[in-house]
Amino acid sequence: MEFLDAVFVTPFASMWDNPEFLLEVLIGGLLTGVMYSLVALGFVLIYKASGVFNFAQGTMVLFAALTFVGMLEKGMPVWAAFLVAATVMTAMAFAIEWVVLRPLVNQEQIILFMATIGLTFFLDGFGQLVWGGDVHPLDIGIPKDPLIIGGVLVNEFDLVAAAVCGSLVAALAVFFQKTAVGRALRAVADDHQAALSVGIPLKTIWVIVWAVAGVVGLVAGILWGSNLGVQFSIALVALKALPVLILGGFTSVPGAIVGGLIVGAGEKVAEVFWGPATGGAIEDWFAYGLALVFLLFRPQGLFGERIIERV
Repeated sequence: MEFLDAVFVTPFASMWDNPEFLLEVLIGGLLTGVMYSLVALGFVLIYKASGVFNFAQGTMVLFAALTFVGMLEKGMPVWAAFLVAATVMTAMAFAIEWVVLRPLVNQEQIILFMATIGLTFFLDGFGQLVWGGDVHPLDIGIPKDPLIIGGVLVNEFDLVAAAVCGSLVAALAVFFQKTAVGRALRAVADDHQAALSVGIPLKTIWVIVWAVAGVVGLVAGILWGSNLGVQFSIALVALKALPVLILGGFTSVPGAIVGGLIVGAGEKVAEVFWGPATGGAIEDWFAYGLALVFLLFRPQGLFGERIIERV
């Protein structure tokens, strides 16, 4: 009983003893969750349009950040480095469609998934070959000073990162809802064959989606790199988006956002209040444990479509 009290009862009591501190932890977790959502959004875009679960998304985030910081180290201004990195990610989208996707059209999803695993290792090795394996410090001028807002301590970097991520998500929502290309993307997501029958070029749509996912990965990589330094562990951080997808649903953009917020807030609260009672490091595995619970009881996620098969 003493052990159970230490693990479960005491952390709950300490949470409510200091509500201001609990609010600080929650806000910090939510702001981190926004960046998880941004990475998860790249997964959702590709999966909706092409039916491919892109295991390489985390490595794409890393490769984009390495390209960006590499251009900065060559003396380019921030805006020029961003344009070059975005161009590289767009060129990568064309290459992936031509080399990987086009030869595997109409193949089983598991084959496409394995192809993205191969793409992961290729980009990982190619990134080290071009940019080396050292940690690249990245400072693009985002302040990291603590702020006190309404008596609550908030990191200024987290606020700026959340604002950037939120703006990008809003821009993508407008793009999908209001533009002709966005409507074509949604048509492809709903039914590939029907989209082809009305003249929507599937291959072009795939290139656009992979390019958009690459640019989204670039923004995520810059933000994570500014916080942690551009290093190869960023690819592992980006894989935290997998539990986010399981929580929100693989085909839901709102689900990616809500799932990211749940994971970010949950892991911070668990680490701060339960970590001391369990030896710490809860933040490393909390998201995956939560995803396992969802797989057992709601495998389609909060916003995913329930799949019903007749047998």
